[in-house]
Amino acid sequence: MVKLLWIAAGGATGSVLRYLVSGWVQQGTKGTFPWGTLVVNVCGCFLIGLLAHLLAEQSLVREEHRAALLIGVLGGFTTYSTYAWETLAFVGEGQFGRALANVALSTIVGLGAAWAGYRTSVLLAGG
Repeated sequence: MVKLLWIAAGGATGSVLRYLVSGWVQQGTKGTFPWGTLVVNVCGCFLIGLLAHLLAEQSLVREEHRAALLIGVLGGFTTYSTYAWETLAFVGEGQFGRALANVALSTIVGLGAAWAGYRTSVLLAGG
């Protein structure tokens, strides 16, 4: 039960961070492409690649704190449901190029960020 409370608190934190970061980026780009969502997802992918490995390999934190960070904060922070909705909106508006760009960029850059986070954690751990 305590672990669930930690995850819930992390999720609330991640959701607020997503709102702030995504809005800040989107406002800064002043464009019609969802750059805020893309930036949040790429950052989330990098962080989960980095932290999942570091926290699993090095018993740095208690299990409930690890769950709060990885499941709660990063789960609340990343926005794949928003990404899916924005992509479908592009399709509904007949903007197939933007829809395809959103899918391709989110997938390719997100996977690249997760790999970069994992490789960074390996290097930090001396591996």
